[in-house]
Amino acid sequence: MIICTKIDCLFGRIQIKITLASTSPYRKALLERLKLDFTTADPQLQEERRVDESAAAMAARLAAAKADSIAQGLNGGLVIGSDQTVECDGEILGKPGNFEKAKQQLQMMRGKALLFHTGLCVINVDSGRRYQEVVDYSASFRPLTDDEIERYLQLDKPFNCAGSFKSEALGIALLENMRGNDPTALIGLPLIRLSQILREQGIKVP
Repeated sequence: MIICTKIDCLFGRIQIKITLASTSPYRKALLERLKLDFTTADPQLQEERRVDESAAAMAARLAAAKADSIAQGLNGGLVIGSDQTVECDGEILGKPGNFEKAKQQLQMMRGKALLFHTGLCVINVDSGRRYQEVVDYSASFRPLTDDEIERYLQLDKPFNCAGSFKSEALGIALLENMRGNDPTALIGLPLIRLSQILREQGIKVP
């Protein structure tokens, strides 16, 4: 279901509609950084892991499923799907949902590195051209004290974030270092690669 006003992006003499297959406020805010007009749509998927599925494979599959579910209902345009999984010591971390579960996650992760797998799928509904890949990024935590963890959770309240922190907000203070080619992949939408894809599709970025 389209939840924003319809706006088109000019591509020569053709108007290409861009649809973000997500209702995530974080992905919407990221895409807005490219100064493009777009709409958002809710893919309404059950984001469950399959048996023996790796974290990277899960991110790729769900990104494609989101894009496909929206593309099927459109007559044309570009659809952007993205999904992210987070793992620590081989364990996939979900969204904590509340203070206590977030505290347990951060206690388990202190002094360790998280690996973020951000799946990206872009479909040109008109041509059938599709791009699909996974962009990885890692973040290493300081050896946090319980007081630091509790104070952070009270201030930032990252309960709807896998990994229980927001790198774009106060969560950056929890980290020792970050590694990867695209820091926006850590937040949930790899803008460097997405910009390359959009340019290949004739959209001027910037």
